[in-house]
Amino acid sequence: MKELSLVALTEAIPKKALEKGDVGTIVAVYGSEQGYEVEFTTYTGETVAVLTLEPYQIRKIGEKELMSTRSLEE
Repeated sequence: MKELSLVALTEAIPKKALEKGDVGTIVAVYGSEQGYEVEFTTYTGETVAVLTLEPYQIRKIGEKELMSTRSLEE
């Protein structure tokens, strides 16, 4: 995975109100893919969170996957 790739969370991050499957953009790759800085935004570009994640916490998005929406407000 490289910078500017879209990725999906493989697990929820409750402290940041992120759920498994939420989509983010890799903004930095650390080492030889040892870690990733990933930004999660709303569709209007508002940053929700920027997190340093381990490789097991994200996955590539497949060509046949659909994006979906959910509200951060309950």
